[in-house]
Amino acid sequence: MESHRIENDQLLTSSVYQHRYSSHRARLNIQASGDEDDMNGGAWCANPEEKMHWIELDARTLTEFTGVITQGRDDPLDDYVSSYYVAFSNDSREWTVLDDGYAEWLFFGNSDKNTPVLSQFMEPVVARYIRILPQSWNGTMCMRMEVLGCPVPDPLSQYQSQNEVTHRDDLDYTHHNYLDMEKLMKSISDECPNITRFYSLGKSFKGLEIYAMEITDNPGMHETGEPEFRYTAGYHGNEALGREILLMLMQYLCREYKDDNPRVRHLVDETRIHLVPSVNPDGHMKAFEKGSELGSWTLGHWTEDGHDIFQNFPDLNNILWDAEDKGMVPKLIPNHHLPIPEGILSSNGSVAVETLALISWMESHPFVLGANLQGGERLVAYPFDMRRLTKESEEMEKKLNSRANRQGEPEEEIRVIEDQSLFRWLAISYASTHRTMTQTFQGGCHADDPTGGLGIVNRAKWKPIPGSMNDFSYLHTNCFELSIFLGCDKFPHQSELLREWEHNREALLTFITQVHRGIKGVVRDKEGNPISNATVSVEGINHDVRTGESGDYWRLLNPGEYRVTARAEGYSPFTRLCVVGFDPGATLCNFDLNKSNWDRIKQIMALHGNRPIRLLSSGNRGSGQRYTHSTNQIPNSKFSNKIPNGNGGDMNRARLHRLRLMRIRRLRQQRLLASKTTMLPTTTTMTTTTVPTTTESTTPWYDSWRLGETFEENTTPTGEIELTDSLDYNYNYKIDDY
Repeated sequence: MESHRIENDQLLTSSVYQHRYSSHRARLNIQASGDEDDMNGGAWCANPEEKMHWIELDARTLTEFTGVITQGRDDPLDDYVSSYYVAFSNDSREWTVLDDGYAEWLFFGNSDKNTPVLSQFMEPVVARYIRILPQSWNGTMCMRMEVLGCPVPDPLSQYQSQNEVTHRDDLDYTHHNYLDMEKLMKSISDECPNITRFYSLGKSFKGLEIYAMEITDNPGMHETGEPEFRYTAGYHGNEALGREILLMLMQYLCREYKDDNPRVRHLVDETRIHLVPSVNPDGHMKAFEKGSELGSWTLGHWTEDGHDIFQNFPDLNNILWDAEDKGMVPKLIPNHHLPIPEGILSSNGSVAVETLALISWMESHPFVLGANLQGGERLVAYPFDMRRLTKESEEMEKKLNSRANRQGEPEEEIRVIEDQSLFRWLAISYASTHRTMTQTFQGGCHADDPTGGLGIVNRAKWKPIPGSMNDFSYLHTNCFELSIFLGCDKFPHQSELLREWEHNREALLTFITQVHRGIKGVVRDKEGNPISNATVSVEGINHDVRTGESGDYWRLLNPGEYRVTARAEGYSPFTRLCVVGFDPGATLCNFDLNKSNWDRIKQIMALHGNRPIRLLSSGNRGSGQRYTHSTNQIPNSKFSNKIPNGNGGDMNRARLHRLRLMRIRRLRQQRLLASKTTMLPTTTTMTTTTVPTTTESTTPWYDSWRLGETFEENTTPTGEIELTDSLDYNYNYKIDDY
């Protein structure tokens, strides 16, 4: 029932209180929507005016029934069934009530609305139909349930399938407690020591190790040009399916690599894969003690000290969005690798120890792509996970709130992630290769299908949450992370694990290959040395990535042509065109950066109080003299921008100053003499020759020339270039501004 293998038309009830509480709402652990106007109630509820109540399930084949699990209504009201009979039939007309040999067997049900209660039969009963007949209840007659049983093998179909070849991976399809998981991971590491590394991220609140498995051709080291990928699971301890799926994936990659599976070998040799099956081992221990189906919806969901790990990360979204509204991005506030505010990670209990271990792990590895496996739904959710209106919508909402009549208000527009089209593709790559994720004709697990039949949804539009790992990963690291909800049943029965593995195997492998999508390369200087922490930006996408310690980078992109720019402190930025095709594999785009003169320029400006340099040209014009520059001079200028050192530098400056004063004094004497000789002593005719006046052009240094170009000077060699402090501007420049 909970996994939705039982379809809605296999359920029939005696009556319905409202359509909101119809038979399809009788599934174990189904969650109410909270909206009384929709059709998604928290249980099946019978019409109170009827005297006899029952709910019936058609298994569509002979089934060996072994028990029933009941649960109350998911609602603020405390409604549940406290006792019931069970009946069976093969034609849905004649029913036999289960008895204990003396009388009809009255099963005791629930004593609260949330805790599932198991009632097992003394002996299995073979039938096609099973019917639950409530006898007593608390509040309204409402219930949720699960049915335990196995189909009886059909001799005819069994005979026909004898000659069929069915593939089944030789894996361990069982649930594992903490010690069993540890033993299994160690055995995988021993079986494939050349491609695996068994390590720990840190410890949980109760001191349990958060284990991880690295699978690559050279474990334990980062190879230049090889991207790093991660799968994580078990953020909520009662979501055991993701944990077991990753344990099966470890076994599969190890054994297929040994068997020379070309696809797996290429994947392992070209990717550094990290698998973390249980982020919250403390919570899983609680859920495992109760077992499959009996742990309720929330048992083990949180850490031992009450944190939801997945939404326990620092909120960087509001920091970015506030800065964007003020126009501070990316000049003053970066659009990537946002720093964590001081005091957030302090030991005041607001951040779980498991979250701290994850953050440290994320910062120490150059992850490119990742996904976290969760449960309770069957879809892929992509960020942003946090919801906030755009600046325009916020202002419009304030105006509408100030009015009494809000009819005809425009649709609210929320903020979307810069790489939304890429995230949608990544989500589609998993959902479309999953066997059942896009089969949403029956709706979602708890309500109507939120994906529109695609199997993907934006978390902010679906169920927004603050402080998620997905948003934090995107804004604080290079890694693009999304959430994969594997199924409606968080903790399925062990018999379901093989089916779930078959549903997810192809999707798991396909998603890993997406890490090789887009562009990759190395940023170096002219001597071939790698440049770490260089910024790689794509024109039109306001989100950059940084290079790692070895200067390598990866930028996930959809097919197309992109103008990509690499920048680094002390180097001139360089832009090139990178083309991403449809063929598998990332496009190689390397960058070789030249050293910039910025350090020398900053030193010159510091001597003059960070004020502009005015270029003063004087003397005769029109000579057309051309100036060149050496490697130690600012291009096309007549003075060196080297800063003299020691006493010799002071003497040179004093000498240049004296020469400049002498030249100015001599020019003034020449002009005075020329003006006297042009005045003729006659009373009849007077001829005056006007000396052309010199003009001063005040030009900031960065607008006066472009580096690497020649400069045509229209003044005579006697013209002077002077440094002046006459303009009172605040010139605290940053190299990225230009």
